[in-house]
Order: sequence, then C-alpha cells, then structure tokens
Amino acid sequence: MSETSFCRFADLLDRRVGMKLAAEKSYLLGARLGPLLQREGMNSLDELAAALGKGSLRLEAEVAEAMLNNETFFFRDRVPFDQFRATLLPRLMAARAAQRRLRIWSAACSTGQEPYSLAMILAEEASKLAGWSIEIVATDISRHALSRAEAGAYSQFEVQRGLDTPRLVKYFSKEGDRWRLSDDIRRRVRFERANLTEPLRFTDQFDLIFARNVLMYFKPERKTEALKRLRASLRADGALLLGAAETIFGNKDLFAPDPSAVGYYRPAAVFSSAARNEGRMATQS
Repeated sequence: MSETSFCRFADLLDRRVGMKLAAEKSYLLGARLGPLLQREGMNSLDELAAALGKGSLRLEAEVAEAMLNNETFFFRDRVPFDQFRATLLPRLMAARAAQRRLRIWSAACSTGQEPYSLAMILAEEASKLAGWSIEIVATDISRHALSRAEAGAYSQFEVQRGLDTPRLVKYFSKEGDRWRLSDDIRRRVRFERANLTEPLRFTDQFDLIFARNVLMYFKPERKTEALKRLRASLRADGALLLGAAETIFGNKDLFAPDPSAVGYYRPAAVFSSAARNEGRMATQS
C-alpha cells in the first residue's frame, strides 16, 4: 500500500468516526478491509483507496464500518457494574426521589451487551424502583452492530463472556445455536444511531453516561469535542464512566474524578457557561 493510500484511509477514518490511525497500525487496514475488497472484486488496498478518491460515499461508509472495533461483552470488567449497583444507583435515586425518573445513556454500545447488562441490574432492583421511570438509550455509529443489538441474539461464545449461569438461565432462551435475550430485558433499552464526532440530537440530559473504550481512539482535539458533547448531555450532578485505559487528561475543566467510584467522573464545578453553551450547540442538530 502506498503512502498516499494510507493517508487517504487515515483521513477518512478521522473525518468519519474520529479514529486516529497511526502508521504502525496500518496492518489493521489489511486485516479488517479484506472482506470488503472481496465483495468489491478489488485486489489491493491501493485499488480501494483509488475508488475512495472518486468520492463514493457508499464505499466511505463501508470502510469506516469495517474499521470499527466492536469488542464488547456482558458486565465487562465487572467492577463498574458493581459500583453502579452499590454506589451510583442509590445516589441517583436519592437525588431524583421527587421526580422518580432516571435516564441512562450507553454510548458506543456496539452489539448491546453493555446496555443489556445495565437493564439486568435494574430488573434485579425492581422492588426498589417500583413507580420509577427508567430510560436506557444505547447508541453506536455502526448500523450492523445496532441491528445485532436490537435482535438480542448471541452466540455461545458471547454469552459465556461475562454472564454467570443464573443470569443466562433467567434472561435467555436457547434458539438453535443462539441465545435469545428475554423480551422484558430487550424492551428496557432503546437503540439509536449516533456519532460522538457529530452534533447529537438529544434534548433531555442524562443522569448517567457510559462511554467506555471509545475516546481512546480519538485524536486529542476530537476527544475534547466529544467530552464537551458528553458534558452538555449530562446533568450537573450526574456521572460519566470511561474505560479503564481512558483519562480526562487535558480536559479537567469538563470533568473531575468521582471520589466514590473508580473510573467514574462528575461534571467539573469550574465548567464555564461559555463551554456549556458550546457543548449544547454541539449536541443539537
């Protein structure tokens, strides 16, 4: 692959999904775009890059989709979900006792395991949440991933990653070689397409946002833009969860670590009105 072709792919990924592609990661192009080359009857990445140069929006979308990392599994890393149940949920319930309403956003939800994990926890806390309105919104840029998430059907390998046997038996039924999630849990989550590098369409703010393992792929300026959108979408006393390898370095005017829950962040008290308005403008279409 020529340097010109690599630069074309790198520019496309930055522009479309905010993904930074370093030269030493160029091998990912061959690994992930191989099936697309076959479908298009092309023999090389250079040929595909040349086709992109002709302005094919369809090809751009397919390349961006193929390069996304959809790695996820149920109750991933476990601790954030334990903290959600033991610390975040009680705190938010106390703060929202008058309204009895909670809104949760799972950003970059991939094939749905994260929001469905939250839905299972909330189902298990049903006695405490009687009379409450709970909304879980899950978004991703990948149409394919969202389609799979909405179907709620997973392979044996996928259900074995993070799910214990009692939950598997309680919430899933076997259908051929797949495990189908119960309608009760599926109905608790609403899936939408959204891109953190673009203006968001949400009008109501959220009490809790999960945005794990997505900002790590962004360039610094893209990361700041995304954090501003997340901050504008979060209530002043809400919480943001990032991935274990992610930090708010360079953006401490937006968020501060939550002292009671590792990996969670609270909106920074110094968040200026100008930055807040900028974030709100970036959140609206």
